[in-house]
Amino acid sequence: MSAAPAEFLDLLRARGLTLGIAESLTGGALSAALVAVPGASDVLRGAVVAYATPVKHSLLGVDERLLAENGAVDPEVARQMARGVRSALSVAGSPADVGISTTGVAGPAPQDGKPVGTVHIGISWGDAVTSRAFRFDGDRSEIRAATVRAALSLAVELISVTAE
Repeated sequence: MSAAPAEFLDLLRARGLTLGIAESLTGGALSAALVAVPGASDVLRGAVVAYATPVKHSLLGVDERLLAENGAVDPEVARQMARGVRSALSVAGSPADVGISTTGVAGPAPQDGKPVGTVHIGISWGDAVTSRAFRFDGDRSEIRAATVRAALSLAVELISVTAE
């Protein structure tokens, strides 16, 4: 099942939730898909493209030792990015309600010992944080597009089952 950007935004709007996005391998594609929908500004606070590994630490607060030991393509990195972007996009001291992150290898070569197509998506909301691992086939463009679809579907799945 693939969730449409409008479906996800409608879900957040109905629950009165704000959103922050931290993207690495998707390079802004996830936030672009959302801002293409009229009214996205009702819930989307912003997005951080933390493409370079050191930015994941300096801007999103990902543990520097974790990055040094595991690299950026890691489930815990995805979780910390999702948590960190909520704080990075705080307004008047209030963090975003939901954080989504994408990190992985779009190719053409493996990274940090991880094969092309390895993706981790992190979701943080309330006190909860999780990540899911994916393996997508295709070229860079196809892997990035599959990651955007998976991030939206995962977010809708997790937010939908959360009590209002």
